[in-house]
Amino acid sequence: MSGTDTKLQPRRSGLTRRQKRAVSRGVQYAVFVAALIALGVTADWEQLQNQFAQVDLAERMFPDIITLALKNTVLYTVSGFVFGLALGVVVALMRLSSVGPYRWLAGIYIEIFRGLPALLIFIFVGVAVPLAFPGTEIPGGTYGKVALALGLVAAAYMAETIRAGIQAVPKGQMEAARSLGFSHARAMVSIVIPQAFRIVIPPLTNELVLLFKDSSLVLFLGVTLEERELSKFGRDLASETANSTPILVAGLCYLLVTIPLGFVVRRLEAKAGEATK
Repeated sequence: MSGTDTKLQPRRSGLTRRQKRAVSRGVQYAVFVAALIALGVTADWEQLQNQFAQVDLAERMFPDIITLALKNTVLYTVSGFVFGLALGVVVALMRLSSVGPYRWLAGIYIEIFRGLPALLIFIFVGVAVPLAFPGTEIPGGTYGKVALALGLVAAAYMAETIRAGIQAVPKGQMEAARSLGFSHARAMVSIVIPQAFRIVIPPLTNELVLLFKDSSLVLFLGVTLEERELSKFGRDLASETANSTPILVAGLCYLLVTIPLGFVVRRLEAKAGEATK
């Protein structure tokens, strides 16, 4: 019987679990390298170089792409972020209010502006606002319009982020402040909101990265040559030269800002994770 039982037992694999994982990773790496080689062999590098890597065209873009286009992109982003942050705090507090109409208005605002594409918000600001209020000029010209459009979009997301941060602050903080004689409003401003901002800094920084890219929609507001941002600057020169090199250079300028910001976000998230341990 013992010989029969031995024959019936399934054969064990000669590889351990760790070895199987190593083999699986090796196969994935091999497939990845093979795909890169196939891409490199089949791509028409000469055509790509002619269309996207004309050094003389890239040189023509400097220094204007930095001193004008990148500068405007940063200004548009910062103005939209500041307005969106201020509005987001107000909407978040309305969302947490004990007054029903405040909560309803905040909820409607958040659902609408999170659901609509940013492009439609820019068109609304550029077309609908002048029609609704004839003769009224938004302060700051194009910069004011961009701040309003980007801020309206950003505030809807920031409000939910800030609300979550406020709710993450232990309730004992508010109770301790009230026991010391603080009013609810003063305790919220002095005690709760500062702690909430320390919690939500990583997602707010990530929102800044998204706004930096959304600033490319400013072209739908109609801008002058001196008000162009990176996308508009690269697109105009690409149309003028019938070559895509300016678009590639503009994209690299975006990465010049978004990659460091992305690194900052990851560092902040790591520190926040360590603080909660």
